[in-house]
Amino acid sequence: MPKSIYETIYQDLKKKIEENTFAYQELLPSENTLIQKYDCSRNTLRRAVARLVTDGYVQTMQGKGVRNIYRPIDQTAFTIGEIESFKESAKRNGQHSSTRVLLFTELTITEKQAAVTGFPAGALVWYLQRLHYLDGLPLIINHNYFLQEAVPGLTKEIAEHSVYDYLENELHMTIVNSKRVMTVEKITEIDEKYLHLNTEDYNCMAVVSSQTYNSDGIMFEYTQSRHRPDYFRFYENAVRKNR
Repeated sequence: MPKSIYETIYQDLKKKIEENTFAYQELLPSENTLIQKYDCSRNTLRRAVARLVTDGYVQTMQGKGVRNIYRPIDQTAFTIGEIESFKESAKRNGQHSSTRVLLFTELTITEKQAAVTGFPAGALVWYLQRLHYLDGLPLIINHNYFLQEAVPGLTKEIAEHSVYDYLENELHMTIVNSKRVMTVEKITEIDEKYLHLNTEDYNCMAVVSSQTYNSDGIMFEYTQSRHRPDYFRFYENAVRKNR
C-alpha cells in the first residue's frame, strides 16, 4: 500500500529536522511555502505538522509559525508512541547498527506460551533470538515470535537485515499499532552471556513486551525486547489537553 501524502510530508520534514536542515529554535518555512513545495492541501500539511507536534519535533506558535524544538538525545532512545524498528531507531540516533541471529526456528504455541504471547495455542510461529549491536556494542536481545501465516518466507538472512523492511516492502503489509508493557526483570543467563553484563553492577533488565497488529487486525508479532539498562531509555512527548 503506498504511503499517504501527509505521511510523505511528515517523514520529509522529520528528516530535515533531524539532519539540522532546520536549526533548533528556527521557524520552519511558512505554511503557504510548504503547501507549494509539497503540492498539497492546507489540511494535509496541517495533519503532518500535527504529528510532528505530537512527536515532540515542533511547536506551533500562534501568529508566528512552526518552531523546531527537536534536540538529539545522547543515549540511544526508543520512542513509546511510535512503531520503530531497531534499524530505524539507530539511524535516527546517528549510530551504526547490526544484528546477529542467535536462533531461528519454528514453534507450535503451547498453552503456556499462549498465555504470554497472545497467540492461540496451536498457532505456528517463527521464533527468533536476535542480538542487536550499536556501534559494535551488544545492547539488546529480542525474543521474536512471528505468525507464520502472516509472515511467510521469513529467513535468517532477512532477520539479520530488517524484518519490518521485508514486511512492508516485500509482503506489502501495513503495520498499524502495537500494545506495549514495560517492566524491570531479573537478568537471565542469556542476558548475562550475550550482553556482557556484570551482575555485581546490574541485576535487572529493562524489558519491553509488545503485541503488534497489521491493517487486517491480525496480531502478527509478539516480541520481548531486553535492554541493557546503562545504555537505553524510552521517551514520549506528552501533550496537555485542554480542559
